[in-house]
Parts: sequence; structure tokens; C-alpha cells
Amino acid sequence: MKIENLEEMKVFWHTTSHIMAQAVKRLYPETKLTIGPAIDTGFYYDFDSEIPFTPEILEKIEAEMKKIVKENLKIERFVLPRKEALELMKNEPYKIELINDLPEDEEISFYKQGEFTDLCAGPHLPYVSKVKHFKLTSCTGAYWRGDSSKKMLQRIYGISFPNKEDLEEYLKQLEEAKLRDHRRIGHDLQLFMTDELVGKGMPMFLPKGYTLWRILENYIRDKEISQGYEHVLTPCVGTVELYKTSGHWDHYKDNMFPAMKVDDETYVLRPMNCPHHMRIYANSQHSYRNLPVRIGEIAHDFRYEASGTLKGIERGRHFCQNDAHLFVTPDQIKDEVEKVVNLIFDTYRDFGIKDYRMVLSLRDPADKKKYHDDDEMWNTAENALRQVLDQLGLDYTEEIGEAAFYGPKLDVQVMPAVGAEITLSTCQLDFCLPAKFNLTYVDKDGAEHTPVVIHRAILGSLDRFMAYLIEETMGAFPTWLAPVQVKIIPIADRHQPYANEVCKKLEECGIRVEVDERSEKVGYKIREAQMEKVPFMLVTGDKEQEDGTVSVRVRKDGDKGSMTIPDFISLIKEHIDTKMID
Repeated sequence: MKIENLEEMKVFWHTTSHIMAQAVKRLYPETKLTIGPAIDTGFYYDFDSEIPFTPEILEKIEAEMKKIVKENLKIERFVLPRKEALELMKNEPYKIELINDLPEDEEISFYKQGEFTDLCAGPHLPYVSKVKHFKLTSCTGAYWRGDSSKKMLQRIYGISFPNKEDLEEYLKQLEEAKLRDHRRIGHDLQLFMTDELVGKGMPMFLPKGYTLWRILENYIRDKEISQGYEHVLTPCVGTVELYKTSGHWDHYKDNMFPAMKVDDETYVLRPMNCPHHMRIYANSQHSYRNLPVRIGEIAHDFRYEASGTLKGIERGRHFCQNDAHLFVTPDQIKDEVEKVVNLIFDTYRDFGIKDYRMVLSLRDPADKKKYHDDDEMWNTAENALRQVLDQLGLDYTEEIGEAAFYGPKLDVQVMPAVGAEITLSTCQLDFCLPAKFNLTYVDKDGAEHTPVVIHRAILGSLDRFMAYLIEETMGAFPTWLAPVQVKIIPIADRHQPYANEVCKKLEECGIRVEVDERSEKVGYKIREAQMEKVPFMLVTGDKEQEDGTVSVRVRKDGDKGSMTIPDFISLIKEHIDTKMID
């Protein structure tokens, strides 16, 4: 469902989080309170409790919340001087810490409902009785203040709505999300796995998953080669000095893995590839005549993501970017950005992606820590990218504070079948890094000038793009993407030699095919193939063997009758070559 006024709903959700906290304190008085904000998808509250909040406990909390709502408690705001505030919260150590961290001149406000009082900036609804329809959806671990060196708390998530219909619709969406969850489907279809001994956030791709991976990798690399990209291979590590030069060390080191001392140098696992590509450009002399230089790489990167944010292959600590850096003259910016945008649109057509919007992500001028501090550079870069987008006639919105630390970017936000929109593709304009690395080219006037760099990723990370595809298709990939495109099902053991002959003919045409040689009933084999989401099933028995045909079943349409092998090859090749979307 679509939330029309998110800010109004956040007041509603924040009030619900306080009702939940009041219920927890009533049931488990020894629990210590921390924070309970509204978020874009509902609310949560973090608790320090010795009681594990199991699903059964969540049901008890919900029941107590319903009692509180019926009490029709008034919600009242009041403020206190610091000393009195500390006294009021003397039994809540996390609240004491929060109060002590507030600036001396900041007002310390509280909200009270019945016997429950919480440190809070608000706002809230006037009465708890306004909140009648809610659901506690899950409980996970969360470190206090997101710091892994601090205590692990229990975070209860929930959702609420003013009416029952909206809540029921939302809960249906949650069930749909569970059915589409790429982690479940990836496990069922044997696409990828995770292993605690290998490490959190380090997924491993199994043969079928890696087949899909290779299809995506070859697809985008071939697209880029056709547009003049040259591909490179660079190390997964770099020296700290490399990232100090680029500025990533100052702006991004908290998201990097810890540094490693080796001999007399200090290395880190790389979180991105731009510094390596800057050095590749610097390896040669350049003239305006050979610009643009387009350097592409399917690059392995590592980021130290908090354990609570890890999610299968959608968000891991190791991932592969479909990355590229275009080194251009200022007057080439428009043409190159246009080519990038057209490549994005062309790729989306092949994958059937239609529901997306474009965002011009700008810096927050007041944030001097997050962004490279050079107002003139930022004004030049933002105006240049905005001008290009306007000249191309693209519809876009502007969002402050979403730029990369070195420059503005065009983000393509895609709306998936369920859940919030995600960023798949990006195109970033950078006047900063080429200057930091002293990159040059010789222009028509014979003088050296600094190139502009366009950072771009079409599929984003292959991992996240694959997760998106899995959830969009629920594992029923279009034929051109399916790890196994055809399953041949011999009716009896005596039909296996013919099935193997058919298999060989299909393999010679580049079709990914398997023969189910198990001594099982044919109906069972067909159901198994359907569960595996195989697009085409070919049944071979006495008649097919005698006629040199196959009995064709299609994943979507069922039985399609008998076909000659050449006719079937023509049919499936049409699906593959046209990238037909089922």
C-alpha cells in the first residue's frame, strides 16, 4: 500500500512505539528502555532485557498494548531542567546517557501516558486510543547506538494504521514479501548459500547461482564492449595511502574492514574501485584525441556492514560491482552521460524493468564532514549534471544530502514487486578525484588540463541485482536467464539413451539442459521440474523415440504437445535470442 503522508504516519507510529514500551514495562518491569523511533516502514523500540522476546512474548506484549489503548490515556508533554530530568530517569541508564549527551542549552522534553513516562522530542498523538490497529512484526538483535563494542539489545519492530483495512493490506504485503524473499528462494533453488564458518555477509554462489551470475556478467560486459569500454582487473586490496589520496579514508573508513599491516605498508580490503582506476588512467599519457577513456571492471569489493543490516546477497560484506569510470573532457560530459542513460534504459528493457524514477542526488552544503569541502567544485559539478539532465529532457527529482562525498549523482530508483524502492543504477559526475590524483590530458591548446570523471554502474552490484531478479520473478526466470532452460524427462529407463541424444543436440545449440535420469514416476519428475522453475520440460517415451520428437511442457502454459527437435530448438532459441519476458 502507498502511504500518502509519511510524516503524519510517523507521528502515529512513534506513538505506537511508546504504547509498546509501556506494555513491555508493565509485563517486564526490569527491562531498560533505550530508543523507539518511527521509521519509513513503521516503528521499533530497542530494549535491554534478560527476557528473550520470542513470538509468544510478542503476542503477550500485543495483548497488553490493546489493554492500554482501551484505557484512553492522555499523552502529555512536559519539560524539565537537566538535574530534574536526570533524577526522573535515574533507573534508566540509557536515558541518563542520552540526557548527558544533549547540549546544555537544549530543552529536555518528556511524554507521559498514565504511569509511563519517556524521554522524547515527540511529536505524539493526543490520546493512545487513536491507535487501535497494530501488529508487532519481528524481533532482532541491535547494538546500542549501532556500535558493535556496546551491548546487544533486543529490537522489536511493528506497524500500525488508523484503520483495520490498511493494516490487513500491509500484512498481506508482508506475506507476499516472505514468499518473494530471495534468501528463501535462493536456498530452495540452490542458487547460493551462507555459512557461519566462512563468515557473516559472505555468501557463496552454488553452480546454478553462478550460472546466473555468469549470464549477467557476460551480458553487461558485452554491452559495454559494444560501446567502447575497455575492461581491467585490479586487486581487492589497496594501501591506506591510496584511500587517503582519494579522500575515502577521511569520509568512508568506518565502512571499511580494519587495516592490515604487511611489511612496511598498511593495506585495506577495498570498498570501491575508483582509486585503482584513477591509477590506471595515470599510467599513460593522454591527449584530448583519445578521450573519452572508458574503464570497466566487474570488481570484488568489501564493506564492513553492521551485522543487523546484512540480508542474503542483497546486502553483504562482499559483493561485485558492475563498475566503470569514464575520463572525459568537459565538452564530452553531455554525450557521455546521455550514452550512460541510454545504456540504463536499454538494459532495463531487456529485463522488463518499467517502474522506476530518476533522482538527482545533491550534497548538503551544511554538512562539511560528509562531503569534500569545495563550494566552487560542487556548484560546478551540480550545475553541469543538472544542465545535462535538462538538455536530455529527463524527468527527475532533486534530493539534498544523497550525493557521493566527491560529487553529485543521478540515481535510478526502482520500485520492486514488494517493499521500498531500491537504487539499481547510478551515474556520478566527479571533478574532485581526478584533481586529487593529478590526472591530466593534453588539450588542443597544447596545455595540460584535468579530465572530468563519470562514475557509473548499470546493474549496480551483481549480487543485489540478482536478489532483485529473484524476488521479481520468484525464481521463475525468463528463459534466457534460467540456469537450467530445459529438463528432459524420460518416462522409463529404456528411454534414457534417446533423452541423452536430445540433450546433446540441445547442448550443441548452446542451450542449458539437464536429463532427469532418476527411476521415479514421470508425474513426480514433472512436479520436481516445476518446483525448480525450469522454463521447458521435454518428456520422451516410446512414441517420441519412434517419431524423433519430444513432448513439450511449458512452465507457464503446461502441455504444448509434440514437436520435432528442430522445431523445439527454433522455439526456445526465439525465447532466448529475443530475451522474451514470460
